[in-house]
Amino acid sequence: MYDRDLTTRWRAEIEFDEDDTHTHATLRMEFGDGQGMTTRGDAYRHPGDGSQPMVGEEIAAARALIALGTALLGTASAQIEQATHHLVHLYR
Repeated sequence: MYDRDLTTRWRAEIEFDEDDTHTHATLRMEFGDGQGMTTRGDAYRHPGDGSQPMVGEEIAAARALIALGTALLGTASAQIEQATHHLVHLYR
């Protein structure tokens, strides 16, 4: 069906930065063509809550992944619009 190999692998890495009340996740996605994208997600612990670092990391990572998904949809929309010259609305 296609005249080229469409096998692609993307790599993701998430790094966390934390203090007593904040967790920041930086998500770096490297695409198969060498291009990349970086997004961030944050979580904040209420001072009255107990310390559960894993929960903060999960929330911050989830928010970084949501930001990545939103950015990818925006990029794809722009590429489709450029090719078709029609306004595109991709849904989450």
